[in-house]
Amino acid sequence: MSQFSRIGVVGCGLMGSGIAEVCARAGSEVRVVESGEQALALGRSRLTASLDRGLRAGKLTEAERAAALGRLSFHTTLADLADCDLVIEAVAERLDLKRAVFKELDGILTDPAAVIASNTSSIPVIELAAVTTRPAQVLGVHFFNPVPVQRLIEIIPTQVTDAAVTEQVMNFAADTLGKTAIRARDRAGFVVNALLVPYLVSAVRMLESGIASAEDIDNGMVLGCAHPMGPLRLLDLIGLDTAQSIAESMYEEYKEPLYAPPPLLRRMVAAGTLGRKSGQGFYGYGENP
Repeated sequence: MSQFSRIGVVGCGLMGSGIAEVCARAGSEVRVVESGEQALALGRSRLTASLDRGLRAGKLTEAERAAALGRLSFHTTLADLADCDLVIEAVAERLDLKRAVFKELDGILTDPAAVIASNTSSIPVIELAAVTTRPAQVLGVHFFNPVPVQRLIEIIPTQVTDAAVTEQVMNFAADTLGKTAIRARDRAGFVVNALLVPYLVSAVRMLESGIASAEDIDNGMVLGCAHPMGPLRLLDLIGLDTAQSIAESMYEEYKEPLYAPPPLLRRMVAAGTLGRKSGQGFYGYGENP
């Protein structure tokens, strides 16, 4: 069985809202939880705007949009997820925050077979499974931004994840969500970020050392290597704070200098210039990023 009937999504930021959208569009009942009413309203607005864009682009009909919205509900307490059979955590990329969510969910979910998954970009999933009483039902499901568009999901079982749980989630990703699922070992960075992050932070170091401008670095990779987006624009899309967290997690795991976030990246994050979501990163995005 690949279908989950009730899905909880913890966090309704860029990733959480996208995950909730694709699950609702695929036919699942989805309950979204945020930390407060203001964050919840912002997340609901973000999700509705995404559905509206899909409608305008002809990616879904008015009836499909209405059906997806009808499958969504919005909440501010994890207790509202008690009878979910799959909960996907999509909070900020911080180990302490994620562990707190996992521990609370473990005590709330009424079905002992319910699956708890993390959308972490880089944190070893076993660090989250260890705070639960159901480590066999814990794994990583790493979506990519923007979730409704990007077709990949990384599935990351730990060394103690039940093989049947892994297969169920792999099948759900492919058969229900229509994504391509790849399996990765539980190592910081998994497949994509283990290859991508050294490339991105190298671009920051290149800019920091004055070798080339941001525009020339990005044009070099777009026009010279046929990348759809240059590394610095991609960092702005990902979010510089998220990129820093991923780089720190990978450096902590491997102690390889190529993973360490450069000083320029740290200073930009400290200054609140986080990329598109803040309106300013390596490029400016005006008032409506």
